[in-house]
Amino acid sequence: MTQLMRRSLLLGTPALLAAPALAQGAWQPQRPVEFVVAAGPGGGTDQFARLVQSVIQRHSLLRPPVTVSNKGGGAGTEAFVYGRTVAGDPHKVVFGTNNVWLMPLVTRVGYRLDDLRPVASMAADEFILWTHADAPWRNAGELVAAMKERGPAFRMGGSQARDTDHILTKLIERASGAAVTYVPFRSGGEAAIQLAGGHIDANTNNPAENVAQWRAGRVRPLCVFNPRRLELPEKVHDGVGWSDIPTATEAGIGPAEFRMPRTVWLPARTNEAQSAFWTELLSRIRQTEEWRNWLQSGSQGDLWQTGTELADFIRRDEAANRDNFRDWGWLVQEPG
Repeated sequence: MTQLMRRSLLLGTPALLAAPALAQGAWQPQRPVEFVVAAGPGGGTDQFARLVQSVIQRHSLLRPPVTVSNKGGGAGTEAFVYGRTVAGDPHKVVFGTNNVWLMPLVTRVGYRLDDLRPVASMAADEFILWTHADAPWRNAGELVAAMKERGPAFRMGGSQARDTDHILTKLIERASGAAVTYVPFRSGGEAAIQLAGGHIDANTNNPAENVAQWRAGRVRPLCVFNPRRLELPEKVHDGVGWSDIPTATEAGIGPAEFRMPRTVWLPARTNEAQSAFWTELLSRIRQTEEWRNWLQSGSQGDLWQTGTELADFIRRDEAANRDNFRDWGWLVQEPG
């Protein structure tokens, strides 16, 4: 290996990053590419897609241009319905979360899961149990005790109903025996503002959604729903940082793990070579400094899954959530 190649490997130069995409005879996009975002502008999924777009542009990974279009109607189902209408077109790449396979279980939508082809899971949002700074409970165990004691008078806020925050609230209820009032808001940002103002008792926001209020001393994190503590070294408020937040297991509450994957899809009827191209391109993007900085700045976890591993993950997660939704009276239809 030459000295130049070693430097390229260490620095992630555009030439090295781009080389595999230009392999002789491999399928490549031949016309402009559209990144279809299953969310509105500014949200986590939008930021995810636009980061991938910016890395592609900065490192010249594609010859055709890449545009981003937001199709966030129906809690993101607009993007997945659009994916169904462009079957066979590998120039349409859909960015979503686990909502791709969860939404058909809780609402009637215009697509089926097999209308899309999974390409990769690239990252996972962490979830933290937060309370406001003046709350009387000092840890997650005390908060759960208050949930059980106060029942419906305890208000847990989150983004939308029958979505990730609501699911996590139901799992906490199941583990503790509590039954609280879930208050849905339009976004995690709105839930953060409501918690900081003391209008709700707790929320389960991801780190990026609540960090500004924590920095200002308006909210406190109680535990993270991950088997391992977050590894970010930053101290956020009063000498306390992400790595100081105990895990749910350490805090003595459940569930032990709850994360939301960030996923990338192609329309159905695309082929293996086309899927392989996008898998390889996304793999190279993960090696860049921009990607690593994004993971850290948003306190996201790395969750790289492709192929059979990803398909198995989706199958297991869909089955587990289907059982939960049936128990909670959310299930609108059995897949068939």
